[in-house]
Amino acid sequence: MAAVPEKPPGLGELLGGVVSDTRQLAADLAHLAVLDARRAGVRLAILLSAGLLIAILVITAWMAFVAAGIVWMFDRGVSWPLAIVIAALINIAGAAGVAFWARRLASEMPFTALLRQLKGQSDHEEH
Repeated sequence: MAAVPEKPPGLGELLGGVVSDTRQLAADLAHLAVLDARRAGVRLAILLSAGLLIAILVITAWMAFVAAGIVWMFDRGVSWPLAIVIAALINIAGAAGVAFWARRLASEMPFTALLRQLKGQSDHEEH
């Protein structure tokens, strides 16, 4: 038997192959995006856990410093109640400072530069 020469694929077959390959590429990219998102989620959970652990350790260290300050003041002749009040006032002053700083941060609206650009305002114009 004589071998029949194979006919080259037609335009329809070529387009079908391109569509199939494109669909497979899109599915592969979507799968990769899902895996990357899952990996990012796990890393975020680990980072948040590490942040929480760091916060706990910093808080316990701060409490130890406050306790050491109270004991030091007591050794210097300050009464226990007064030493505790002084430590509490220092903590309240620190909390007020952080609250003032956080309030200043919160007062600035997020995305102000982007909103200015979208409105067509320059940096020097009033809002």
